Amino acid sequence: MKLCLALVLVASFALGQAPESGAGAESDAFQISVDVDLVVLQATVRDRAGHTVMALQRDNFTVFEDGKPQVIRFFRHEDTAVTVGLVVDHSGSMREKLAEVTAAARAFVQSSNSDDRMFVVNFNEKVSLGLPAGVRFSDSAEQLGYAIWAAPAIGTTALYDATALALKRLQESTHDKKVLIIISDGGDNASKSTLDQVLKLAEQSNAMIYAIGIFESDDPDKNPTVLRRLAKESGGESFFPVQLSETVEICKLIARDIRDQYTIGYSSTNEKHDGSYHKIRVTATDPARSKDNGKLFVRTRAGYSTGLPPLKVPVVR
Repeated sequence: MKLCLALVLVASFALGQAPESGAGAESDAFQISVDVDLVVLQATVRDRAGHTVMALQRDNFTVFEDGKPQVIRFFRHEDTAVTVGLVVDHSGSMREKLAEVTAAARAFVQSSNSDDRMFVVNFNEKVSLGLPAGVRFSDSAEQLGYAIWAAPAIGTTALYDATALALKRLQESTHDKKVLIIISDGGDNASKSTLDQVLKLAEQSNAMIYAIGIFESDDPDKNPTVLRRLAKESGGESFFPVQLSETVEICKLIARDIRDQYTIGYSSTNEKHDGSYHKIRVTATDPARSKDNGKLFVRTRAGYSTGLPPLKVPVVR
C-alpha cells in the first residue's frame, strides 16, 4: 500500500446526528464509524525500572497484529499537539474533593504542550460540557479549571454516558492525537449507555484514555475495574492515589507521558473489514542496553475494530 504522509490520519470518522425515530426517541444518539487505512499507535516505552526511554528509532520496534508482524510505514517521536477531554465526576461523593481535582486539572494544563486543545465534560446523572457556550476548546488553565469548579457536585453517576459524549467530542478536533482523562470513582448508576458500548466506541476511536480513581476504601460505589479496563484497552494508564493530594502530581505525570510518546503507523495486512477485533502488540529492544538483553516494555492500545456499522449510543446533553 502506498503511503501518503499527508493522509496520516489514523482513520476517517463519519460523525452525524442519528435520525429521529417516532417522537425523537433517538434524537440524543450519535454515531461513529471508522475505516482504517493506516493504523496509528501512540506508544510509551519504559525500562525495567519504570523510566521512560526516549532515544529509540524505527528499527527498535516490532508491531504485531493478530500475532503477525506488520511493516512500520510511519514513525515519529516528537512533542506534537493533542486534543484532551477532561471528564470529571460531579456526583455527590465528589463534593469535598472538587477543589483538589480542579487544582490537578490546572496543573495538567500548565504541564502540557501550549498548542494542545482541551475541553471539559462534567457529569453526575446528567452530562454537560463545562466550557461556555460557543467555546469548543481552550488552552487556558484558569478557564478549564473554572469549567470544572463551577459545576455543583450533587446526585448520582453517569460515567458511561459522559465517556461516550467525550469520545464524540474528541473527533471534532483536527489533531491526530487524542486523549481522555477520566476522574471518577468508576461506579455508574445512571447511564443510558453500557460499559460494552463505551468499550466498543473506544475500539473504533484512536483515543487514549487515562483514568484517575478517587474514592475511599469503604466506598460502596467504587469500581476500579472499570477504570483499569478503559485505560488498558485504549493504551492509557490508570491511577489510584492513596491520598487526594497526590492527584496533582499524577496529572503532571500524565502530561509528561503524553508528550514523550512515540507515534507508530502501519498498514494492516488484514483485508477483511468485517467488524472483527484485531489484537495489537508492540515490542521494543535496544541492543545498547546490556541488561535484560535490551528488552523494554511498551504500552499502547490493545487493538481496534473496523468495518463496523455505525454504533448508536444515547447520551445526555
